[in-house]
Amino acid sequence: MIRLSLMLALVAGAAQAQQSERLVWSDEFSSSAASVAPNPANWTYEAGAGGWGNHELETYCSYGSSQPPCDATKPNAFVGKDGYLHIVARSDGHGHFTSARLKSQGLKSFQYGRIEARIKIPKGQGFWPAFWMLGDSFEKVRWPACGEFDIMENIGKEPGTIHGSIHGTGFTGSQIGLPYTLPRGQAFGDAFHVFGLIWSPKKIQYYVDDPKNVYATFTPASLPPGAVWPFDGGKFFFLLNLAVGGDWPGPPDASSKFPQEMLVDYVRGYAESALY
Repeated sequence: MIRLSLMLALVAGAAQAQQSERLVWSDEFSSSAASVAPNPANWTYEAGAGGWGNHELETYCSYGSSQPPCDATKPNAFVGKDGYLHIVARSDGHGHFTSARLKSQGLKSFQYGRIEARIKIPKGQGFWPAFWMLGDSFEKVRWPACGEFDIMENIGKEPGTIHGSIHGTGFTGSQIGLPYTLPRGQAFGDAFHVFGLIWSPKKIQYYVDDPKNVYATFTPASLPPGAVWPFDGGKFFFLLNLAVGGDWPGPPDASSKFPQEMLVDYVRGYAESALY
């Protein structure tokens, strides 16, 4: 009886903790039209070219931009009637590539709790989709002092593997991160997957598909000597982008097919829960 009572108490406690988790914000990317702009209350854009510090090849276009090589009739970011955010990498066939990079900077930012997005990434050599966060202090202290969460990154040459990492002052060149690999023969581009962050003071965890499926945990003890832990000083904002080329994935080749899409079903933020 004592063991049964203890078990029931543990189950009840876990259920109560689960119920205490509270959805505080989400974008479900709902639309009744075939192609509309992402909600301007949640998202703005980074636009332009120049490699973005990684020798990337794309020009990022905002919704509705007609400044060449952007084409307002073929948006690189839009919400479709299917209920997904589409981030589209396009090629003009002459070495010019366009795509989109959305951010919630100045609009939505968060500290602690659980963050996740349900995403279907593209396939192919030279594509580099990412779901990540930067500190609100970015404009004041710049990168890397503001801190960076890379909740999901994938490079096309590794279709079955995503990477979760962190960056800050003193730990940028030698990144602190871990991969998560699907069973042999499976690719992340075959289906939607959930990519998440569980964030509490002095602790960061990344998971795939289920909050219980944590594959990476980082604390201040994970940092090299002299590095600065930047993740407890304020809020962070979201970024979603699909890069083309760059130092890590390498350029597209003859096998790369355009257009390619990164589809985002939702982005959600939950209040911190005792369960995690």
